[in-house]
Amino acid sequence: MAIDVVRLLRDLVAIPSVNPMGRSAAHGPPFGEERLTRFLEQLCRSLGLHVQRQSIGPGQDNLIARLDGDPRPAGGGPLLIFDAHQDTVPVEGMTVEPFAAAIREGRLYGRGACDTKGGMAAMLAAVARLAELPPRARPTVALAFTVNEEHGFSGASALVGQWQPEQLARPDSPWSRRPDAAVVAEPTGLAVVVAHKGVLRWRCHAHGRAAHSSQPQWGDNAIYKMGRALGVLERYQREVVGALADHPLCGPATISVGTIHGGVSVNTVPDRCTIEIDRRCPPGENPESARTHLVDYLARATGLGADLTHDRPELEGPPLSDADNGPLAARLVAAVSEAGHGPAPTIGVPYGTDAAFYGQTGVPAVVFGPGRLEQAHTVDEWIELDQLHAAAEIYYRFARSLASL
Repeated sequence: MAIDVVRLLRDLVAIPSVNPMGRSAAHGPPFGEERLTRFLEQLCRSLGLHVQRQSIGPGQDNLIARLDGDPRPAGGGPLLIFDAHQDTVPVEGMTVEPFAAAIREGRLYGRGACDTKGGMAAMLAAVARLAELPPRARPTVALAFTVNEEHGFSGASALVGQWQPEQLARPDSPWSRRPDAAVVAEPTGLAVVVAHKGVLRWRCHAHGRAAHSSQPQWGDNAIYKMGRALGVLERYQREVVGALADHPLCGPATISVGTIHGGVSVNTVPDRCTIEIDRRCPPGENPESARTHLVDYLARATGLGADLTHDRPELEGPPLSDADNGPLAARLVAAVSEAGHGPAPTIGVPYGTDAAFYGQTGVPAVVFGPGRLEQAHTVDEWIELDQLHAAAEIYYRFARSLASL
């Protein structure tokens, strides 16, 4: 069954799948991936794919849809993952109708059009074409539609857990063995991403003692204490973190403080102040060691002792290393050129993706897709239709090339 990739992308964008980003999903119907999962499940079944859900949480299921080649992976045939996450960031502040999927001047507008339903549509269009070939002319391809990529990577983290020996032995496992390669859809502008940074996010709290603001001497102002910590963090960002780790494609380690909350009213001395810290780790840097270094540095430089505490990370994404994915990247670069869109650069990026979780298991992984990061998460998110068509062709050619492995 042929798929019109533009029409499919319009259908995908029209189905809200907004990640609540830690807020209650009871805020309204745009939140959650379940409606999109149902649509994808029905579509994949209509293509003749073997479909299975993996429950991650309430209303959150990974969807794994497999097109078998011949020989099957259990008999030595190649096994490829195409990964595209189902969730999008929220829509507040958008200047275009987020779910209208309007087309103007060669662009399709809407939340998720670029990140990353464009890549999802292109992968589905490629697999639909592969399904029309004889099994020996294609590899086995598993479409992995993961959940919660934007706020925790819990979908990808759970999916790779299915490759543990005890899970592979289950009669209902969608996998016969660990895959040979993974391509993760993100807006890369048709460049091949071979390395990216990891990310840690956590909350840091300053503790004080509440009092009436008319007698502040009886209190202990937590905001003042956090002010001291913020000064240290600014110095750490400027003078320390960049020297801790670096990567030729991804750049140096970074740190950022993104939010601050403190106090209950202007006439109360605040007894608590909280910030959120974002720490980016280049390939080769251990994220947990990076966090420990910062926590210890803050403790020494502020002298706040027990008045400054840290939660465990609420988000952990490992870095993607370029140490083991060179042959995979070269094959994808060749497919880009064969489709008339080369030469494609191999690059590193500062953000995190599902690809790192595949890479951690020993599966070579790269990131590739239509659209550009500059258009993702924006108030008028859009994707160029020319890139959408190009990506569908490149995914198809790349997958066909694996049949010869």
